Amino acid sequence: MSAFAIIALILLIGFVGWLAGAHRASQLVRKEEGAAPKLHSRSVYHGAFVFSLAVVPALIVLFVGLAVAPAYVASSVRSSFPTEALDANGAVSPLSYELVSQLGRNLRLLSAEEQAAAHSMSLGDLQPIFQRRGIPIAQGIQPYMLPIALRADDLQNSLWLGIAAISLAIAVAGAFFGLSRIAVRFRARNRVEGIVRGALILCSMIAILTTIGIILSMLFETIDFFGRVSPSSFFFGTVWDPRFAAAGSGGAQGQFGLIPLLAGTIYIAAVAMLFAVPTGLLSAIYMAEYADRRVRSVVKPLLEVLAGIPTIVYGFFALITVGPFLRDISAEISGLATGNYVPFIQAQSILTAGLVMGVMLIPFVSSLSDDVITAVPRSLRDGSLGLGATQSETIKKVVLPAALPGIVSAILLTASRAIGETMIVVLAAGVAARLTINPLEAMTTVTVKIVNQLTGDLEFNSPQTLVAFALGITLFAITLLLNIVALYIVRKYREQYE
Repeated sequence: MSAFAIIALILLIGFVGWLAGAHRASQLVRKEEGAAPKLHSRSVYHGAFVFSLAVVPALIVLFVGLAVAPAYVASSVRSSFPTEALDANGAVSPLSYELVSQLGRNLRLLSAEEQAAAHSMSLGDLQPIFQRRGIPIAQGIQPYMLPIALRADDLQNSLWLGIAAISLAIAVAGAFFGLSRIAVRFRARNRVEGIVRGALILCSMIAILTTIGIILSMLFETIDFFGRVSPSSFFFGTVWDPRFAAAGSGGAQGQFGLIPLLAGTIYIAAVAMLFAVPTGLLSAIYMAEYADRRVRSVVKPLLEVLAGIPTIVYGFFALITVGPFLRDISAEISGLATGNYVPFIQAQSILTAGLVMGVMLIPFVSSLSDDVITAVPRSLRDGSLGLGATQSETIKKVVLPAALPGIVSAILLTASRAIGETMIVVLAAGVAARLTINPLEAMTTVTVKIVNQLTGDLEFNSPQTLVAFALGITLFAITLLLNIVALYIVRKYREQYE
């Protein structure tokens, strides 16, 4: 039985409990009609109380079980590997574990009879069955992996049946307990409102808990990295040469200077902001102050379409259109000036990445600034115009100063978005970690190197891989600082209007 079916059964039990609770509350009034009793809460709240007791605890147990069971199965699988299959450190390699997992997935594609018969077969006997069913078999699977995969599959099925049975039992018990609490003066409404309030608090805590989880997931690996590499050489180093080491080597060779990556990140983001901020701000002023309703209803959605385009598409646009265009234009200019048609702008350069990223950021600046400008009260505009100021003077002297804190906040939030961009930089600026002030040359960013360092070696036991977490938490701190500054500016300089 699938998880969806279990959830549906739990909801069905809760719905039946809802109907039974509401009916029982109504019956209490009818039984004591002569005494004219009055329910503390309406019958619908009694039904909702029974529904909450039946559904909420059962779903919590179900989701916790679904989260914990895979980790328990993985731990059991890793402990089942024979000694000869372990590496020098006594650990199971990721490849071997993935092959066992793949074999387990293949076994689950067989029929129930074939899965039962697989316990008495060897790997060679199962291969014709897989071929007959059209199930691909990964290369490298060893005979000892079949018993491990079968044991893991049996353990997973047993755990799932236990979790499903416990969840359904809790749902039924909760429904009966809720029905037993129903009485004339039972405060069902207060209980239901308390449950709803708790659910709302939990939902509001998801963002905070997610942020804490992200920080902790990077913090421990970052501490491990700084235990192997000096923080001063990381934060103040000017050479990025990690020389990716093989898994398990534990070598600390290479240089992990952050400065070239941080400089590239800030440089490319600055070029993008130099293009996006004036364009987006001027378009916001036009839509908010000059465009009529019909033009605004067409232009604003078209401009915001840019925000919905995937960044990989912008990267392709930079790679095959903007970059070659700038390179060819520079070659023509060089030829006219010197007679030698040698381009001085590379196809992959800071300028290319900055321009394309700026196009992507225009709707962020425009939409946020437009909302801020539109929020300025009409009375300020009318007062300025009534004193004889022109529309342009009103915008410069009244509207923009009043909207300035919100505009600055929008710009800082857009800068955070630019700093975290990856795909455009990979395709438009390259992966060369260098220090240069020439915007016509290639540079790279922190996000690009995070992707590079996490490609291939996933055992997190060498500085060449752990450095990705140090880069990630550094980038997180930068964007967090920008967001804090934006919030501070908004709160300190925000205008209060009646």
